[in-house]
Parts: sequence; C-alpha cells; structure tokens
Amino acid sequence: MVWAENILRGLLNKLVTRGSFEVELYNGTRWTFGDGSGKRIVVRIADRKVATELIRDPEVRFGELYMDGRLEIVEGTLYELLELLLQHGVGMRRFTGRKLFLMARKIRHFLFGRNTLMRSRRNVVHHYDLNAAFYDLFLDTDRQYSCAYYAAPDMTLDEAQRAKCRHLAAKLLIDPGMSVLDIGSGWGGLGLYLAEVGEAGRVKGVTLSDEQLAVAQKRAADKGYEHVKFELQDYRNTRGTFDRLISVGMFEHVGPENYDTFFRKASDLLADDGVFMLHTIGHTSTPGLTNGWITKYIFPGGHLPALSEVVTAVEKSGLMMADVEVLRHHYADTLREWRARFMAQRDKALALYDERFCRMWECYLALCEAAFRFLDVVVYQFQLTHRNDVVPITRDYIAKREAALFAREKALGEPTAARSWRDMATVISSGC
Repeated sequence: MVWAENILRGLLNKLVTRGSFEVELYNGTRWTFGDGSGKRIVVRIADRKVATELIRDPEVRFGELYMDGRLEIVEGTLYELLELLLQHGVGMRRFTGRKLFLMARKIRHFLFGRNTLMRSRRNVVHHYDLNAAFYDLFLDTDRQYSCAYYAAPDMTLDEAQRAKCRHLAAKLLIDPGMSVLDIGSGWGGLGLYLAEVGEAGRVKGVTLSDEQLAVAQKRAADKGYEHVKFELQDYRNTRGTFDRLISVGMFEHVGPENYDTFFRKASDLLADDGVFMLHTIGHTSTPGLTNGWITKYIFPGGHLPALSEVVTAVEKSGLMMADVEVLRHHYADTLREWRARFMAQRDKALALYDERFCRMWECYLALCEAAFRFLDVVVYQFQLTHRNDVVPITRDYIAKREAALFAREKALGEPTAARSWRDMATVISSGC
C-alpha cells in the first residue's frame, strides 16, 4: 500500500543517516538511504503488503518476513543489516504503533504467558529438544549453550567456554567434597566440571529437557561418576540442602511472576553458609518485555530481567547479594562464533530441517548478537548468600581460585588447558 510505503520510507530516512542502504521494491522502485559510506547493503521487498506489516509490528514481522523470504538480503548479510539499523541505539523503536502493540503483548502475556509447571516444561521442549546433531553444528565440544567468558581476546570458543566454567567455579568458592545443585543443567557440562575439576562430593543437576537429560546422564555414566546425578525435575519440586547452588542460562525462562518463588526456593535449598551463583541474560534499562519474535519462535515464555526485578525478588527471599558482575560483549563474541559456525555448516542444518527453520536460526543468532553489541542487553552474574561472612571481602580470591582450577585442568590433561590465558603460568607461579 502506498501510504505504508511512504511511512516506511520516511522512517528509514530518519533512521539510516550513515552507511549505504538500498531497498528494492516489488515494482522495481529503489530507495537509497545513508551517506554512501561503508559496505553497501541491499534489501529486496517481495510484495506490497510487506511495508504495512513492518510498520504495524516491526519486532515480530521483520523476522517472519525474513523467514518467509519476503524480505531478502540481496547484498550484505542479515547481521550487517541489523548492525546498520541498531548501531545508533534506536533501531525499530521509532516505528509507529509500537506502544499499542506493547500494550497488547502485555495483556497477552498476563492471560496466556505465565510459566506454570506444565507450560515451563513445554517451553523448554520447544527449544532444547531439537536434534542433538543440530546443536553440534555450532556449539563447542562441551555443548555449553550460554555466554562464554573471553578472558583473552584470542581465545577459541572451547577455551572461552572452559574459562566461563572456571570463572563461575571460582566465584562459587567450590571446595572438595561439597554438594552442588545445578538448576537447569543442560547437557551436563558445568555439573561435570564442578565434579571433576572442582572435586565436588555430590552434584545434582535438574532439567526439563528429555534430550539434554539423556546426554548428561550418559556423560556421567561414561565417566563412572556415581556421585553425579541428572534428573528430569522442575526446580520447584527439588528437595534437600546443598552447599552450593548454580544456575546458568535458566533464569531467563522463569518469568517475572515466578521470581519470588525462584529465590525463595533457592534460599530454602541453600545451606546457611552456602553460595549461589546465578548467571542470566538481562538488560540495563527499566523492566519491559522481551523481543516479540524471540518469544514467539525461539524462547516461548522467556523474559530478560532488569536488574531492579532481580534485586527486588532477592530482597524478599532471605538471600543477600554478595557480588554482581556485568558481562557486556562476551555474549556478542560468543554469538558471533556460533553464527559463523552455523553458516559454515548451514547445508547440514538444512538436511535436518527446512529452509524456513534455517532462516529462523540465522535471524535468531544475528539478532541476538546485534542486541548484545549495540543495545542494552548484557549478562549478569549474581553471587548470593545467606550471610555476609561467607565470601572474602575483596575479589582477589577469584583470580587465585581460577589459577588453582586451571592447574587442576592441566593436571587432568584437559585439551582446553593447553592454551587458555597466556599469562596464567605467571599467575599460578606468583600465587595470585
């Protein structure tokens, strides 16, 4: 429709002031935006309805139009397009009708999006019970499906994921013989690290994914680790007391209506002198809704918390914040590596699924990388305790414990210990 095309053209003209961006319309018309600098990006719009759909609900329809092939990248890549649109921190926020659609989404979430026990299980199955061979196309060898920790800029993905486990274990203050509960244990990599390198005496991991559970249980069995157990269980049904609690990449699926329940349950499960490490994606602005396309196609029921939402729930739980670390571009770098690996083996993904699925996954990886690099999305690592005398009063212990864990990795002959952290030998020898 002409009116929609005029609105879209006007908005893009205000939005794209730098770079070289062209839009080819279905009727042969070409729009040009930017100052002509940088790499040329050309997008083709397939039909007259695209403009109307974009201005009415850009957050959801952009991804859907790309998935359906009605919005095609002729020159450049999808990530480069998102970089152009988002690098000034405004992106699609300027599109008309956004407030109306946000209100509608809030109402829909209140009515249908609350994460009950049954819905939580269904949401996890939607994403994590995909073919295991698919995840092997782009994840590291340990299948760590969360933000890596690039302690050095030239780390490989495997090294950075191992550094993430090491960093978390150090802040967890794990000591030999301790009991650990891993909430959202995935394919078991972190739990096995805490058992093997951290020398935990008992590790229990809980997940809602049948596919991940089967892999984790087999990995523990193959190592002969009878003290490591993985179970299909909702955290709300978990019983017992543990010296250490850890949860990585699971809190995003809890939902704000369950935050109080989550932290009260963690408080009940954690020993009086225990430590709980929570690693979650979040954002640095005020509370809001997660990207509509992501919640529809990738993580149904997902919510990225604002810092204020977490702090408020913790204050009610009987736990206290001992430390908060904000990881900024670490996840952007992780996603960049995942995206490169996925695109390099896209033909294998296409053999497992179809073209629309592959386009969906491209959009997911590119959109998330751009969000972590240009918007307000970060990773928070919260260290929680019952008491204020459990954790050392300075952060010096983190580097010391990381060094000790690294030495243990080398003693065990782990391949990622061969070249992580170039100055680690100096750190270890100095006792720091």
